[in-house]
Order: sequence, then structure tokens, then C-alpha cells
Amino acid sequence: MQRRLIDALYSEAMLLADEARTYFDEAGRVEREALDPLIRVSFSCESLKVTTRLMHVIAWLLTQRAVQAGELRPRDALDPSRRLGDAPVTDAALLAMLPTRAREMIGASTDLHRRVALMDEAQDMPEVIVSPVRSMQKRIANAF
Repeated sequence: MQRRLIDALYSEAMLLADEARTYFDEAGRVEREALDPLIRVSFSCESLKVTTRLMHVIAWLLTQRAVQAGELRPRDALDPSRRLGDAPVTDAALLAMLPTRAREMIGASTDLHRRVALMDEAQDMPEVIVSPVRSMQKRIANAF
């Protein structure tokens, strides 16, 4: 996988993790207290789900960086313990009851996890299927 893409996703994940931490520790705390007690518990659970999604993404991206740096063999990155973990699911009805910023954090973490999951799944496919363009670029590079 291209280093620039991995680096960009890593930066995005770290920024989102910082935003989520700031929100759930500060403004989100005030918003949570204004909710019905049962929804308040769900709000707290959703903050943990956001953190879980982001930590799975960050761990996967760090594994990819290690492969690119030659610190880890590509086949070792395919070990189940190094693959992207499943994303916790958020109930749509509950999502509608949460404050706007919480919904944005949940949506952003879900979207990032979904995009990285596509990359993780692509590791199982032959490279020709994953990217005909990349295959052609390698052939041209090898010719010179």
C-alpha cells in the first residue's frame, strides 16, 4: 500500500482520536448530563465504541507502517492478531437521540473504520485484482 495513503489515514485517525477525547472529556460531558439517565449510559457506551474503532484503526495503520519500514514481514501483517478488529455497531435509533457533535464523532469513526476495513480486506486479494494501475507501475519500474 502506498505510504502516503497510510500516512494520511494515520494523521486523520490521530486527529480524530484527539477530537473525540476532547469532546467526550469536555463538551460532551456537559451534553451527556443533560440527557435522560438511560440515554446518558448509552452516550458513555458510544464514546467507548468511538475509542475502540479508532484504536483498531491506529493499530492497523501502525502495522502497515512497520511493514513499509521493513520492521515487519508482509505475511506477518496478515496474522489475525494484526488485522483490523471489528467495529462496534451503533444503533440508528439511539444515534438519533444523541447530541449533534456525538453523532458526528460516531459517524466519522465509523467512516474511517469502514475505509480502513476495505484496505484490510484488500490484503487478501491478489495485487492484480486490487490495483491494475499499481501492477502496471511496478512493471514499468522494473523495466528501467
